[in-house]
Amino acid sequence: MELHYIAHIRESDQQIQTVEQHLLEVKSLAEQYGSVIGVQHITGLAGMLHDMGKFTDKFRSYILQAVQNPDAPPRKGSVDHSTAGGRLLYHLFHTKEKGLLAEIVGNAIISHHSYLHDYISPDLELKYLYRVRDKQDIDEFDKSVQLFFESVMNERNFYDYVDRAVEELHRFRQISSTLNSEVKMMFLSKYVFSALIDADRTNTREFEENRKLLPDPIEPSNLFAKYYQKLMTELERYKQHPNAEMPIPVLRRHMSEQCDRFAEQPSGIYTLSIPTGGGKTLASLRYALKHALNTNKRRIIYILPFTTIIEQNAAEVRRILQDGEHILEHHSNVVEELEDDDEYNDGIMNVQQKLKLVKDNWDVPIIFTTLVQFLEVFFAKGSKSARSYII
Repeated sequence: MELHYIAHIRESDQQIQTVEQHLLEVKSLAEQYGSVIGVQHITGLAGMLHDMGKFTDKFRSYILQAVQNPDAPPRKGSVDHSTAGGRLLYHLFHTKEKGLLAEIVGNAIISHHSYLHDYISPDLELKYLYRVRDKQDIDEFDKSVQLFFESVMNERNFYDYVDRAVEELHRFRQISSTLNSEVKMMFLSKYVFSALIDADRTNTREFEENRKLLPDPIEPSNLFAKYYQKLMTELERYKQHPNAEMPIPVLRRHMSEQCDRFAEQPSGIYTLSIPTGGGKTLASLRYALKHALNTNKRRIIYILPFTTIIEQNAAEVRRILQDGEHILEHHSNVVEELEDDDEYNDGIMNVQQKLKLVKDNWDVPIIFTTLVQFLEVFFAKGSKSARSYII
């Protein structure tokens, strides 16, 4: 009987997802996410290696014990399976030519159950090097490498794949930008990490729910066009109000029309100075929808300071656009965070983790959130998925 190494066990029917299935499926998703900015082999490399450490008898025993003894399971996170992939990259490619790729992808891999680690901590600790070079207790590492090359990708194809990733990294570094090289690499590291987290959790959710999460068949541009027409219909209705020619309604209308005209301008950072009661919600929505259509933007993100304002604005926008499915609120009143991200997705999910998967990315056209929530994508400890934020 063939021995299967297990990535996940579905709670509903106890079916298993093998490690090779999970790695190949996450690789495919990560490639899709990376292709948006031309780094599909870099993100795909992270996807295919992230759980290589599950090719061990120790992890297989661990996950089976967790299922068979739900009242007294082994301690979560007691088997390190996220270091092996990063260590393989370090051992094979930590040379001058490929070292940067090995570090960017390797750090995403070793961090994917927690947060993106600093290469050097404020206390001058070399956490990345400790994990990929110095840590001793990596169970069955050589066996994991052998099984990876046997069942996921053979060595020749793997080296070719890495060469393509190196070419992508070179092209990315050559892109003209006002940012210096270090900052560009920081954002690329964030993106690779985000793509890996998103792909890993999406595939886990697909397996757990036993269905493919198909992309929304409606293109954002088509939705934005429909939204714009609905908004204009609402604004035309306002003109029929008995007080439509009073000074304040007239001023609101003029400011809204100016926003519509200004949407023809190039993308940039602009301010909209309208006093309270001047119709900023609809004027800004008018600008955003038309500008998104003109410039082929895929998302409109409202970042507001108070949850009460967010809820009021989101409710008004939903009413006018007559769509709740493609408008997301993401703030403290609707988000329940996990207490320990480091134990996330260890092979078995509880109810709270399943709910969190739904909020992991922002694959919707319109989002209402707080500045705190938005900044957490780049600076917070938690392993939030920032791919959708960035694109």
